Amino acid sequence: MSTDVTGVFGRNTFNEATMRERLPKNVFRSLKKTFNGEQPLDRATADVIANAMKDWAIEKGATHYCHWFQPMTGLTAEKHDAFISPTPDGRTIMEFSGKELTQGEPDASSFPSGGLRATFEARGYTAWDCTSPVFVKEDGKNVTLCIPSAFCSYTGEALDKKTPLLRSMDALNKQAVRVLRALGNVTVTRVTATMGPEQEYFLIDQSFYAKRLDLVLAGRTLFGTKPPRGQELEDHYFGSLHERVASFMSEVNHELWKLSVTAKTQHNEVAPAQYELAPVFSTVNVATDHNQLTMDTLQKVARRHGFVCLLHEKPFAGVNGSGKHNNWSMVTDDGVNLLDPGDTPHDNMVFLVMLCAVIRAVDKYATLLRASVANAGNDHRLGANEAPPAIVSVFLGDQLTDIFEQLAKGGAKSSKRGGELKLGVSTLPPLPKDCTDRNRTSPFAFTGNKFEFRMVGSSQSVAGPSFVLNTIVADVLCDIADELEKAKDVKTTAQRILQDIAVKHARIVYNGDNYTEEWVAEAEKRGLPNIRSTVESLETIPSKENFALFSKHGVLTKHELKARTEVLLEVYSRQINIEALTMLSIAKRQILPACCEYSARLGQAVSAVSAAGVPAEAQTKLLKRLCELIATLETCIEALEKGVEKASGTKGTEKHAESYRADVVPAMAALRQVADELETMVDAKLWPLPSYAEMLFIR
Repeated sequence: MSTDVTGVFGRNTFNEATMRERLPKNVFRSLKKTFNGEQPLDRATADVIANAMKDWAIEKGATHYCHWFQPMTGLTAEKHDAFISPTPDGRTIMEFSGKELTQGEPDASSFPSGGLRATFEARGYTAWDCTSPVFVKEDGKNVTLCIPSAFCSYTGEALDKKTPLLRSMDALNKQAVRVLRALGNVTVTRVTATMGPEQEYFLIDQSFYAKRLDLVLAGRTLFGTKPPRGQELEDHYFGSLHERVASFMSEVNHELWKLSVTAKTQHNEVAPAQYELAPVFSTVNVATDHNQLTMDTLQKVARRHGFVCLLHEKPFAGVNGSGKHNNWSMVTDDGVNLLDPGDTPHDNMVFLVMLCAVIRAVDKYATLLRASVANAGNDHRLGANEAPPAIVSVFLGDQLTDIFEQLAKGGAKSSKRGGELKLGVSTLPPLPKDCTDRNRTSPFAFTGNKFEFRMVGSSQSVAGPSFVLNTIVADVLCDIADELEKAKDVKTTAQRILQDIAVKHARIVYNGDNYTEEWVAEAEKRGLPNIRSTVESLETIPSKENFALFSKHGVLTKHELKARTEVLLEVYSRQINIEALTMLSIAKRQILPACCEYSARLGQAVSAVSAAGVPAEAQTKLLKRLCELIATLETCIEALEKGVEKASGTKGTEKHAESYRADVVPAMAALRQVADELETMVDAKLWPLPSYAEMLFIR
């Protein structure tokens, strides 16, 4: 691998620098206008761009191209087509047209649609998202030109994660520009949501993974007792990198840099075998594409190093799970971060309006924001000791909380200062102290010049949470713009709006420890929702308020929103069903036989010792307890089988999911409990599954 990072970076992306070099000047200028939303892309221009892309890709070794899109599976999809085109004389030429660049036609009925497409209605379309760079993807010897795309049905309904995200970006831009215009800024023409999603993951040795059917099929361990050592020594977080892991990270960075993914930070996370990668900010749709590439690259490179990368939110019980912290902000086309408080935030009207708009949006649409991160994996994580609870709240820190409280009283007149931190060592310089601390327990925390949405699960596409956040903020900004545009005195009206928000939405602001039971009780007093399960959360999506919200801003129609709810509930049921069936297979075909074999050996030992005329009290006691647990294991297996049978026979998407939550999940927990106790008793040589200690600590 090359150590010249600047030479490597962007090597496999058809980025702006490459386009400027390879496209005629008039074509490049025309494409830039399309980037900025000033004009559509015409076919003649598209043909020139496509030909340049094809030549560039072939130089990189590509033989195929594909529209790279993100269906409602939350993963990516690609159908490869070769550049070859036969000629009458029996030869072939390499061609790629503007039409092939801008539009594709995958089978729409084979992806989750929530009823938007019937099985026999197959036609769907992909459309090039020209604001996200085209790239070359290397999969072994196969090299493909990948075109980031949106995916819709024959009737124009969104079937993917990208389309509503792009719509929400337009909605946020429109309303934010309206507010800025009303506040006197006449130069800004565009406001873009930006994001930098941190990615947490686990690495385990491939040999252990191959012996764990639960990891292979469900992505998490369905059985496994707590190891003698976990994360209680707090020695893994930011610890020295294991050489094998460091080599893996180095190759991951190299692969991502080639794709223009700005992988910047890497470190050991809290749990053993857990790690984190974080990029630099980019526009939210590009950040979404890059995060999908990051997850794919982590898994691909891990295999090269004999690892398997686990992206599940809770692959191991008893240690920290994995999240994906979405650092979100808004930036103008002239480079101003609208959530940057500056040196005197109390006197920064634009910042205060944007800040208060986000606070109001989070409070008003807390259940929707919670639903945007709901999945079966996150049910094991949210509310645990390393993750934010299911209660949505906002952390502002001392400085902004003080200003927010001043606003409630009529207007902010001062800002707290951070000062200087002296460490009492003559050789250490004084450190500039931030004006506020950080809060890692908050689900939605202000962190300097952005909000960090910490509830997103590690396996999720960031598109869903992002388009929800974009839309709810756009909605509040719309209300603010309506008032400011008709105001005779804009400054006075703005102050009144800020005061109104500070008074009505103070309940959502909480700077304390979100993990405590005291906060749960306090949140209930404040009237904040505490929605613990995925099913309960998803059932809040199809409401009149949410239908109106997404319809008003052109992000999702009522039909599209209903379809997404349907898909999410179906995915939950199917995931739990897979986990339950996997548990049954492991319990019946691996754990139960191992326990029976061990009990037979114990029985022989009891007989042999007794025959020798020596009391076999310890062996007899162990055998008795073992047989009791085996009987309980069999009972739990039968209970889970009945639960699955009941749930699978339940009609209606919501009822189906509710049955899996109520009848199957508790039965799974009961089966695991007895199996995990058996693991502590059965001879390690007979136990069929690699242990937690092996998977978490052996490198």
